[in-house]
Amino acid sequence: MADERRNTSRRKFAYYMRVVDNSTSEVIGYLSDISPRGFKLDRNKPPIPNKDYTMRLDLTPDISDRSFIIFVARSRWSKGDATDPNSFLEGFQVMNISPHDEEIFNRIVERYGAPAQKY
Repeated sequence: MADERRNTSRRKFAYYMRVVDNSTSEVIGYLSDISPRGFKLDRNKPPIPNKDYTMRLDLTPDISDRSFIIFVARSRWSKGDATDPNSFLEGFQVMNISPHDEEIFNRIVERYGAPAQKY
């Protein structure tokens, strides 16, 4: 892709993990791929381009002794889901995350992100 700006490879996400708006506790979407700098969500609401969200990711005990991490991510792109007209795919860039939460986020990338396959 000529306009691709990502410099780290994405990984398909092998676990159905929800991402929540930390201020409202409303589900924003579900992770469908992930990289150390960003991720893609499957969502049911139309996206708002370039919006910053304070997100919460609830954790399982195999990832951390903490129950969640909080970070700020910005919507970078979106498109309608080709198979479900009521769903959207939206890409986010992590904008602000504490060093400790970043370690946990990277652990999630390694543990649940399936390596990219080449065809």
